[in-house]
Amino acid sequence: MICTIYSHQSGFDAIKEIIISNFPEGNIVISKEEESDIIDLEIKDGISNSTQKIKILYRERAEPSYQIPEINDSALTANLKGLYGFVYSLPTVNEKVKNLFLQKIQTLNSEFTIIQEEGEIADLKTIIANIANELDAVLFVQPDVVISKSSGQHFLDKNLDLIIDTEGNCEIDELDVRINSVYFDADQNELSEDQQLRKEKNEKILEENAIKINRNLPCIESEEETTLRTPKEIAQRVSALAVVNLVAFNSISTEEATEYLQNYNLWDFTTENEKEFLVNPTDDKKANESWKCEGIWVLMWALNKIETLDFPDEFCDLENIDPDNYPVGQDKDPNIFIDSIVSIRSKSEILDANDLYYRFNWACVDERINGREIEGINPGIVYERQYALNWLINYMDQDWDSVSCDT
Repeated sequence: MICTIYSHQSGFDAIKEIIISNFPEGNIVISKEEESDIIDLEIKDGISNSTQKIKILYRERAEPSYQIPEINDSALTANLKGLYGFVYSLPTVNEKVKNLFLQKIQTLNSEFTIIQEEGEIADLKTIIANIANELDAVLFVQPDVVISKSSGQHFLDKNLDLIIDTEGNCEIDELDVRINSVYFDADQNELSEDQQLRKEKNEKILEENAIKINRNLPCIESEEETTLRTPKEIAQRVSALAVVNLVAFNSISTEEATEYLQNYNLWDFTTENEKEFLVNPTDDKKANESWKCEGIWVLMWALNKIETLDFPDEFCDLENIDPDNYPVGQDKDPNIFIDSIVSIRSKSEILDANDLYYRFNWACVDERINGREIEGINPGIVYERQYALNWLINYMDQDWDSVSCDT
């Protein structure tokens, strides 16, 4: 494989013409396999009598849009979710470009992979550059190919300049994010009343607290589109999380935590990252894990064990939770707590909070990108609470270890 090209444009016939126009001497065979349209090109060199063969696999999203939907409507949609998560996890020397790239990933509607099967096409780099430029594309590129800019897997823009690689390198300062107005207008016209009211109410909260507002930030999913985690699932998650959090604060040893989790049948509800933490709880890992007390606070709020989330300017204090309402403790069976949970806050309340923290986090990221420190709210608190809220609403079907906090 030479590269995979992604574009916000879609429609096989139109993109096929762009590709074919760049291989005017090629013999073309079109076929289809499952969700992919396939273009086989064979080019004969009359002088050397050699043959070059290129295969292009094309697929597109079932419903073109400027956002990645929660439900996988196609294999490409599922792939874009994975792509987003991969890029989100990468280090970077340019946070601004990385965030622009994450925004651009959500607008991508088509993908085609170029595979060189036989021979070498002399002008292939120029051809790829022409296609990329015409489609305002981004490219996922392997090392050691004709257009490579890094020794590992990496992404290029339409000019074949490096957006980001696995080491976080970047050689651009800007990245265009284009949205087809047809998709945007259609989505806006389809907004439900609860989405519109939620956005308006939360923008007012931001305005009252002098927090920067992005009026173009989309709405989160509607109540009709959202499926919350079940009461028991939330109770199990917060119980395991609370035990691991005790290790982060040096209240119990890893051995005690592991024994407790296993004895009370919570081990299966402990994530792989949490299990790895319990095996090797370094000081840095403890510091990171201690932030999850904000996630515990959110989940306990969702379970109606605390009244309010409070404004994200001060850290929560788990000791303010009534011990009778807390899932774990010395000689305390967390299953009694889990079995007692039969209901949670309304979908409307949880989505209100999720939308608000989504907007809080955008403001935090915007300030950081522009080299400023946000005032009035704590970015760490905001991130951890949005993380837990995204898990509560099943955002992109992600499990606890892989929740993304998009802005």
